[in-house]
Amino acid sequence: MPARHFDRTVVRAVRRATEIPQAEVGAAVDAADSTVAGWELGSSVPDQEKLPGIARVLRKPLDELFPREGSPDLIDLRCDAGLYRYEVAKFIGTKSDGPVAAAENGVRRLKEKYVPKLAAAYGVSERVLEQAQERSFGNTVEEAGDESVAGAEAEESPRTLGEKISFLLEQSYPAGAAPGDEEISEAVNRHAGSEVVTANEVEALRTGTGEADSPPPVVLEGLAEFFGVERMYFEPDDAVARQVYQGIRVLLASKNGGIRRVRARGLGPKGLSPEVLSLLTDLETEFEKQVGSEDAE
Repeated sequence: MPARHFDRTVVRAVRRATEIPQAEVGAAVDAADSTVAGWELGSSVPDQEKLPGIARVLRKPLDELFPREGSPDLIDLRCDAGLYRYEVAKFIGTKSDGPVAAAENGVRRLKEKYVPKLAAAYGVSERVLEQAQERSFGNTVEEAGDESVAGAEAEESPRTLGEKISFLLEQSYPAGAAPGDEEISEAVNRHAGSEVVTANEVEALRTGTGEADSPPPVVLEGLAEFFGVERMYFEPDDAVARQVYQGIRVLLASKNGGIRRVRARGLGPKGLSPEVLSLLTDLETEFEKQVGSEDAE
């Protein structure tokens, strides 16, 4: 990701030239003046989300004070808006930042209804946001005036559980900063409230070795929470297809007044998962739009 470059010597020189105290810089970005001193000494660097605020208080254009090589992806746009990921849910009207996290990690694209809301929150056009999303998915975006083309196709999507875990580890963290099997197992166990998986078992899941290729649902739920993706991401493609098929049957039966005659075989005692219900809601909305447009003709 083409993160902006923070040069402590430049920041210190600009601040001194404008006679702005470190405390004022810190107050502008909710940081202690000692923290600002650490940035200028080189003992630490500010979060990318704080750079816009620093540029504003120092009265310099963001691109001039903190240049970036290349075009932005979704993470860059969010940081340029001075927003942490946990803050974006309110802009798109969701309970969590899961949809944005999945898009930033190149796992699942934003729903169309989120694009204009997120673009407005970031202060960019929808086209710019969509181009940034393509970059988050590893696609090359060529720009020529108003023309933009999504270039190289993304690599084949991961299919096995091990491939999916490895994909998240490779795409969601800087080189050398990905969590280890021990850290992942501890997070899953915290989610479960007891020890449900060991570091060795996580390694087996990640590498596809051993017999741990069908972990209990609670392990998959913990993995989904840890990586910030939907639980369904870890389901085999055929299992997802079965759930969607059953859900569509339920939806169509409800439209025809025959919901009581449909037996959701194979769904288990809890019925449809929240993920499938969400998908069905989207399908129902689209169905109603289509019916409405046909009635209007």
